[in-house]
Amino acid sequence: MADSVLVNIRGVGPVLLERSARAKHLNICVKPFKGIRVAVPEGLSFKNAEIIARMQVDWLKIHLEQVRKFEAEHPVIPEVEIDPRKARDILVSRLAAIARKHGYTYSRVTVRNQKTRWGSCSSRNSISLNMKLTLLPDELRDFVILHELVHTRIKNHGKDFWAEMARAEPRAKELDKRLNQYYLRML
Repeated sequence: MADSVLVNIRGVGPVLLERSARAKHLNICVKPFKGIRVAVPEGLSFKNAEIIARMQVDWLKIHLEQVRKFEAEHPVIPEVEIDPRKARDILVSRLAAIARKHGYTYSRVTVRNQKTRWGSCSSRNSISLNMKLTLLPDELRDFVILHELVHTRIKNHGKDFWAEMARAEPRAKELDKRLNQYYLRML
């Protein structure tokens, strides 16, 4: 049995029907730079999933238009080869410098090629940074690093978090908006 099927729906284009053991119901999503995916639960045939998807053409057209606008307005991080050792050196160095400058501490750091996050901070203050940060402008890279360092003290994105960010970086809200203009391509 196939795990996925690509069908073409008139007026919409290619739609990926993909078997999902986790899906309890059929789920249709339209994602920037990826297109339309239909998560098909066990027990539902691809043929029936296709019929249901075809019944949603109007909904799909509306969402495709929104996604196309988003794609036109947001730069994509280019797909280039990144030297993991070089990225690690850059990011670990910047993390240490920014932590020292603002008086933050962290337990450890990992640098990975993540698909969905610029960075994260665990409950034990372990910071993980995406090597793709090295492709961003320096001030946005440093903003993400500072963001994760603030999470070593404040584990949410509430008012206290943003107040702490503003104390360390007065342009925090502006930089956050600029960062959101970059779309981390999820491959």
